[in-house]
Amino acid sequence: MTIKKLPSTERPYEKAQMYGIENLSNSELLAIIIKTGTKEKTSVQLAQEILSIESKNKENIQFLQDISLEELTKIKGIGIVKAIQIKAVCEMAKRISKPLNANKVQIRSSASVANLLMNEMKYEKREKVKVLVLNTKNVLIKIIDVSYGGTNSAIIEPKDILAEPTKMGAPKIILVHNHPTGVLHPSKPDEELTKKIVGAGKILDIRLLDHLIISEDTYFSFADEGIIL
Repeated sequence: MTIKKLPSTERPYEKAQMYGIENLSNSELLAIIIKTGTKEKTSVQLAQEILSIESKNKENIQFLQDISLEELTKIKGIGIVKAIQIKAVCEMAKRISKPLNANKVQIRSSASVANLLMNEMKYEKREKVKVLVLNTKNVLIKIIDVSYGGTNSAIIEPKDILAEPTKMGAPKIILVHNHPTGVLHPSKPDEELTKKIVGAGKILDIRLLDHLIISEDTYFSFADEGIIL
């Protein structure tokens, strides 16, 4: 079955021209990316099949960030080229979401950190730990990817957090990690790690300004809650 046999109002390309690409469904956008379907399915139907992998809601697209090429190519009609096209668009979307000149951002509050990393980290299915390295004026120097763990935790020690900032001679850092489980509040290990980093930082003359936990569209700040002073 081909797209050409459908009415023009149901064809993704024509629909985008007539009504604007913002009015296309997720499956229609994905159909444009994969371009063609199979003998049995149109590109839209094939896109709907892809989007139904992890959810009954065929308009769910968040999982595409994490799905592997191998998983995509298990779908009949999706070869390695189509799989790479899908992953390339996901990577481009991730890069677009990152602010330009991020390393020149001055961190004024926990909200500044959340705005910087929320889009990147809120959909991660495994715990990801990042360290923001700041200068004396709280201007961001570098973002370090420290660890990539499992669904419930990332095994990490203070030395993993402080190693590179120490080499850089950084005076201040902010720790950020996500909770894929959706639980916003810190776990006991989160609290213990934070205390250890504060203590080790005093010895190394590196101040931990904050520790943020990102979950879905919100975050928890140790500094805002008065846990880090």
